[in-house]
Parts: sequence; C-alpha cells; structure tokens
Amino acid sequence: MASAVLSPINPLVADVGSPPIPEAQAWMKRYAGGYGPPINLSQAVPGSAPHPDMLERLAAAAGSPAGAQYGPINGDADLREAYAAELSRLYEGRIGSADTALTAGCNMAFFATMMLLARHGDAVLLPTPWYFNHQMSLDMLGIEARPLPCRPEAGFVPRVEDAEALIDRKVKALVLVTPNNPTGAVYPAHVIEAFAELCRRRGIFLVIDETYRDFLPSGVNRAHGLFATDGWRGTVIQLYSFSKSYAIPGHRMGAITADAGLVEQVAKILDCIQICPPRTAQAVLPWAIDALRGWREANRAEINGRAATFRRALEPLPEWRIESAGAYFAYLRHPFPDASAQAVAEKLATERGVLCLPGSYFGPGQERHLRVAFANVSADVLTGLTERLRGLSL
Repeated sequence: MASAVLSPINPLVADVGSPPIPEAQAWMKRYAGGYGPPINLSQAVPGSAPHPDMLERLAAAAGSPAGAQYGPINGDADLREAYAAELSRLYEGRIGSADTALTAGCNMAFFATMMLLARHGDAVLLPTPWYFNHQMSLDMLGIEARPLPCRPEAGFVPRVEDAEALIDRKVKALVLVTPNNPTGAVYPAHVIEAFAELCRRRGIFLVIDETYRDFLPSGVNRAHGLFATDGWRGTVIQLYSFSKSYAIPGHRMGAITADAGLVEQVAKILDCIQICPPRTAQAVLPWAIDALRGWREANRAEINGRAATFRRALEPLPEWRIESAGAYFAYLRHPFPDASAQAVAEKLATERGVLCLPGSYFGPGQERHLRVAFANVSADVLTGLTERLRGLSL
C-alpha cells in the first residue's frame, strides 16, 4: 500500500527545533543509577505542592457547574480586580482591572503580546542567553529574534547602549526577563527604568516578563518603579505567571498588564487562541492573593536558601564557576573548553544522574554554560551535587 503524500507544512514551524526539555530528559534513561537517585535540574517546576487550603478550594471549583462554563475573554472580573489591586500595592501605582488580561500561562501571554506588537518581517530584541520558548515563538511568527548580548562579566545584565545600537525601523519591541530565565540574573531597578526610557524615546514597546518576581532576593520587594506614575502606559507591557508563586503550573495561569486600550486589542488575539483562561484557578486566586501572602514569603525564603545551598555545594569545585544565580536558576560555566555544552550536559545526565540544560539551548555563544534549575529539589539533594560533579571527565 502506497504511503500518503503529505503536503508541506508552514516552514516557519517546520524550521523550528523540537522542544528541548524532552530531548534532554531522554538522556536520563541511560543513567544506570551508580551515583544514587537521579537529580532533575532541567525545568523550573515548583518543588512543593500548593497550600492545602488552596488544593481544597481548587477541588471544589473544579467540581462546580460554573467552572465548566466559558468565562470572559480577558478573565474573570474577581481575579482581574484582585490582581490589579495587588499590582497597585506592590508597585505603588494606579493599575485598574481594565489594564489586565488573564491568559493560559505566561507563554501564551508572550505569544499574544508579540502578535499584538509585531508582524512578519519585524524584529524584537531578546537578551541572550534567551528563554528558548520566546525565541521559538518569534521564529514561528516570522519575527526576527534579534540578540541583545548579555555579558558574564556584567552578571548577564543587558546594557542600554548595546540595545540602542541594535534598534532600527524593523524593531517594534524590546524584551526583558527579570529575574532572568535562564541565568537567574536580577536586573537592577535603574537598569529597567533606563530601558523603559530608551523604548519611550525610540517609540518601541518594553515587554518585561516578571514570571519570577515573587522570588526576588530577601529585602527586595519590587523589581522597578515603572508603575509609580502613568508614564508607563504608552511604553510598558508586563507579563506574569501565577504558576511558580502558587505552585500551580498545571493550571496554566498567566497575566498581561498594559494600558486598557492595548488590553482591548489583545483580547482579539486571546479570543482566537484561548476563548477564555482556565476557570478553576481563576475562582481560587482572588482569595489566594491575600490569604497566602505569608506562605509565598516562606517559599521565597526557601528558594533563596536553596540558591545559597547550591553555591556552597560548588565551593569545593572552583573549576565549575557560577556566573549568575537568582530566583529559580543558576548559570554555570563548565570546565571543558573544548567540549560542547550539550556533550557536557549529556555526560552529567548519563554518568552522574544530574540533568541540567546545555547553554546552547538558550541562544548563540553559550557553549561554555549549563543552566541549572535548582528550585525544584530540596537542599539536602543540592548538597549532594559536590560529589556528583567532582572528577567528571570528557
């Protein structure tokens, strides 16, 4: 029987590589277990379950008739109001519910925002190393992902002068991610505000992804002061994820904050790609924003503690250099100058049972680095990394 002849698919999709995390996770199938149980440091997954009261409320919401119905395109009013109030409190600004839209995760928030701002042939500046889903999304939309280099000697914090040199008539937006994925770098407030001024002056949008903002270092309660006045409205779009802060990644809840006029426009896109955000978590998050504030703070302290534990675990191994760390991630320089990042990561996984991602997944010029997502394992597991990394050879 002759096989069917398949018509060609969209080359913008076909030319994008497969999702990298499943590829890396397959390496662990070859680990024989000689160093103990596998340690998965490949993906930013909350290391603990949601608060018990939240689980109870989620179960009730999932079983309700209302939770099975369509909701508003931009999200349920109760959550939009509660989230806007939380933003106004956190950033000491005036943000209304009409300035927010809820999405099925922050990846969808990014995709919809890029569709809003740019079209085929336009360009968006992405700091490198970049979050690979951002680059993949732009590639599939036919939008140039123009690298904005971030240097190890500067803690992987981008420079305004480098960005300005890259802006031409094709550039429609500049993306910042802070705390950063993959490097963990936390951008100083004055740097973020300088980028906002650059974007305002050059007539492009600043899109700031703050997925990990609830895991800033102790004593740092907000990443920037952009929302303190209404000057942000013509320039800034903020993205957020509820997944990590509330340990609900499977419920797929993200948010876009932008001027109400822009939110009205992005609703057209959201209507086509999601109809409405998931209903179950929307029913519970208005309660959780206030009720679980202390729980979230405890989680922040725990994650920051794990970062410190990871640093201590690598202190006896100076050849493995932590070049940046924060929130969920560390960016690690491996000690094999002639080896590819993928070869090092694969060797760690198959021989030592430690799975992290090669820097090559995060853009050009990253072959000397590995990304470590340390937040999803306990401190005692992180302590064991010393022996797992010691003496590795290629």
